[in-house]
Amino acid sequence: MQPEYYLPHTQSAGSEMMLAARTRSELAAMVSAIRSEIQSIDRDQPVFQVRTMAEVRQQSVLLQRFSFSLLTLFAIVALLLAAVGIYGVMSYSVSQRTHEIGIRMALGAQTRDVVKMVVRQGMKLTVLGLGIGLAGAVTLVYFASALLVGIGVTDWTTFAGVSLILMAVALLACWIPARRATKVDPMIALRCE
Repeated sequence: MQPEYYLPHTQSAGSEMMLAARTRSELAAMVSAIRSEIQSIDRDQPVFQVRTMAEVRQQSVLLQRFSFSLLTLFAIVALLLAAVGIYGVMSYSVSQRTHEIGIRMALGAQTRDVVKMVVRQGMKLTVLGLGIGLAGAVTLVYFASALLVGIGVTDWTTFAGVSLILMAVALLACWIPARRATKVDPMIALRCE
């Protein structure tokens, strides 16, 4: 916070002045009374930009609020891109294993066992990726702490929420292609070899 000090108007006259008034009544009712009181002292003194302190406060944090909104938008887009990327990679990985899954099914593997195997392997990769991502996020959040207003440096709720969303997407990305791969006729999978 920048240090501030007050000087008498006669010592340092500026081009514009501010008057702050604390009131219990509505702003509209007080504006005319304040304006008439100022004009009784100096008729040429203009009164303009009458605002409440809430409006002044809101105007003062407008840039930070815009930066935070932009950061939030980028975070949502990044989350969507990560979700689409996880789904694509997991789906491709399982589709590459369709032949292996067909052989397992031909040798007597149960559908639920194959799906469980594929989901478990996919979730191991997801947990590893989330661990690395969370470590990076916790490290990098300290650099962005100047933009965070009203939020702790490590907002564990956000980290947990994003992690759960990505885990759910990864689970779905493993389960759907694995179910699809178990529907392949084992004879067709064996003939491809």
